[in-house]
Amino acid sequence: MILLLLFAGTCFLQAAEIWVSPLGNNTNPGTRAEPVADIAFAVRKARELRRTADPSIAKGILIIVKGGMYVLDEPIVILPEDAGTAASPTTIVAAAGERPVISGGKSVTGWKLSGIVAGLPASAKGKVWVADAPMTGDAVIDFRQLYVNQAKALRSRDTPPDRMNRILSWNHKDQSCWIPKSHEDISKVKGMEMLIHQWWAVAVLRIKSVELSGDSAKLSFYQPESRIQSEHPWPAPWISRETGNSAYYLSNAIQFLNQAGEWYLDKQNRKLYYWPKKNENINTALVTVPVLETLIKMKGTIDRPVSYVSFKGLTFEHSSWLRPSREGHVPHQSGMYMLDAYKLKTPGTADKKTLENQAWVGRPPAAAEIAFADHTSFEDCRFEHLGSAGLDYQRGTHDNIIRGNLFKDICGTGIQTGVFSDEAQEVHIPYQPEDGRELCSNDLISNNLLTDIANEDWGAVGIGAGYVRGITITHNDLSELSYMGISVGWGWTKTVNVMRDNRVSANKIQRYGKHMYDVSAIYTLSAQPNSFITENAADSIYKAPYAHDPNHWFYLYTDEGSSFITIKNNWTPSDKYLQNANGPGNRWENNGPWVADSIKKSAGLQSPYRYLQNEKAVPDKNREINHSEKTKVIELTGKNGQQHNIRILTETIQKYGLSPSCIYQWNNHSVVYGAIENPVLLRDALQQVFKEDSIKIYNAPFYEFKNSKQCPGAKTVSAWDNVIFTAGMVKDSVLQKEYLSYHEHQLKDWPEVSQGFCNAGFQQLQVFKNGDQLMLVISIPKGADLDQLNPKSTANNPRMNDWNALMKKYQQGITGTEPGEVWVPLKQVKQ
Repeated sequence: MILLLLFAGTCFLQAAEIWVSPLGNNTNPGTRAEPVADIAFAVRKARELRRTADPSIAKGILIIVKGGMYVLDEPIVILPEDAGTAASPTTIVAAAGERPVISGGKSVTGWKLSGIVAGLPASAKGKVWVADAPMTGDAVIDFRQLYVNQAKALRSRDTPPDRMNRILSWNHKDQSCWIPKSHEDISKVKGMEMLIHQWWAVAVLRIKSVELSGDSAKLSFYQPESRIQSEHPWPAPWISRETGNSAYYLSNAIQFLNQAGEWYLDKQNRKLYYWPKKNENINTALVTVPVLETLIKMKGTIDRPVSYVSFKGLTFEHSSWLRPSREGHVPHQSGMYMLDAYKLKTPGTADKKTLENQAWVGRPPAAAEIAFADHTSFEDCRFEHLGSAGLDYQRGTHDNIIRGNLFKDICGTGIQTGVFSDEAQEVHIPYQPEDGRELCSNDLISNNLLTDIANEDWGAVGIGAGYVRGITITHNDLSELSYMGISVGWGWTKTVNVMRDNRVSANKIQRYGKHMYDVSAIYTLSAQPNSFITENAADSIYKAPYAHDPNHWFYLYTDEGSSFITIKNNWTPSDKYLQNANGPGNRWENNGPWVADSIKKSAGLQSPYRYLQNEKAVPDKNREINHSEKTKVIELTGKNGQQHNIRILTETIQKYGLSPSCIYQWNNHSVVYGAIENPVLLRDALQQVFKEDSIKIYNAPFYEFKNSKQCPGAKTVSAWDNVIFTAGMVKDSVLQKEYLSYHEHQLKDWPEVSQGFCNAGFQQLQVFKNGDQLMLVISIPKGADLDQLNPKSTANNPRMNDWNALMKKYQQGITGTEPGEVWVPLKQVKQ
């Protein structure tokens, strides 16, 4: 059939049509009046037209998909036989004005209010509904997500969604973990899992046994994840008195089904339980569970690639991923799960003499997987409610386009492209295939909106590119990210490899780092000659509540081996960047808040695609944005009581944009306080000058009062003086924890303290901690006298006096103070 069809500004002239409708029948001819029922069947009809060289396809083939739900029993497969040409492409497109949905899920119906259920918490009785578990033949369909009216419900867990507990210890030798004893009896629970937060990734471990002992419980795990989790060195369980041990939660037990919006699948008894939210009628709600892991497979071969096949206007929903339920999930980085990993007894490989670990990884599935494909595209599509990655151009792809799509509510990475490591190739070995056709090259990722990404596998990323060449990632908008925004590169190597000519430009990244740190908005690995990161805008990283290091976050981050990359004209609120173990040839030019506003404004979606902004996930109201890069403290302690040469100290810090007024002194202690964007570099520079002295970084305040925030109606002033004091903490870990807890909850439990600061006119008050030492910075109106302001904080405020008396329990003077002296002032250097 020949016609003129206009769709999304593209003119298809005299193309053969095959129509698809949920109301169609596969015995129909596929006309508009008599459509077929399945997209896969329409693809087969198109394949036959190409096999027979039907003259109707001279100008291409249109598979026109009418609106409605297309529930798949198996993935739609696109083969080399389906390839088009530049003159005769194949386009699978939504009918004008309609939105077809391709789903890998299955509906659950037949809900009834549950009766007595063994193990169900008392608070849930009479509130939980039950349905027969979905089946395939005589087997229960397993799943890790459940959607009620297209909103993801919460798999039963032992803590609320924004809270986690902390492990007590990890025994790498016997592969076990000690945790605080649960309120519920979990000693005999089967199928329970542990999600553990460790540095830049989370691991999912299937619990084999629980051994109770007093107020603690010892967990052991199933293989293979038990061995991998305990043997691999990076990222490992975090044990720290300073920032707390690794956080975790337990899930998948009827004992944890204790709040509305939670569900539990009882596979043994073939029942599904759900506690509806107040606004949900479970009898009329659409309840969906994912079944298929992949919805679209478009894969050619290296000699016969798929080409000139496009998808437009389609929605892909409800993919699954069950490896964590069957073999656990221990990621290396960016969601790539480890197949094997361990520390080397004798460091060193041919490529890296100091390498002390090895790992082999697998790649999570995606809703749409593409390999060995040229000149294909996804445009104006929606990828939503997916159990792993969204769209993955895996290998051997060239000149493809991913443009104008929505990626939302995705458990893993949003868009993924390029080889990372084959399962048989160790991750640190540079990728150098003999046949360049294996590369992903010259692909375009443009004007996509990615939001609420990596919401289960928190270490996955918004856009992840492995070994790619000539890729362009531009004008995308990324927000609500558990970890990274855009990550380009793999291998941790300075060795020049296949990567080169990559472009990351004009992207907008906001509200990232929601769960994981060692993070940045844009991140690179390994040598990438002639590659550019330019004119991006990044801001508003979340305060991750369980980060292993609350200060190890950045806007731009060139990590190990990054070489020959130009980073230029990127707008960020400050120059909080990290260059870690980089190779040669990187150029950093004009990045930070001084970059032109026009660059900030033009980053993100371009005008024709800004309608997608209406789809952004709502910002998390329970999370603060991290601004800790603005002020930091570096302390130098002179050896044997020796004071520091102020002239040399001043010359050193001025190289990092700091003025002499940032220096404060007391005896042999010198403090630099100010906007220190990279304290590690400054510390190292100072250590080169003051070689025998102790130098400490106080990276972020653990307590902060702000007049503008805590004093409603008060007038703030623009010019401040900073008064700095230092003191020690009593050397008792329990008391130190109490001290920090009091400050964490001060605003709620001791509001009179903040009111006292308001009454005194303090503009800001920060308390920093490093080891057993404290730094107190009180900011007052310029020219004011702290001795005159301070009494106002306690006037008619007895609770303020109580607070001050209570704090004395935890504080003591540092070395060199007089008996009974606690807080000592450091004098600002005047030049």
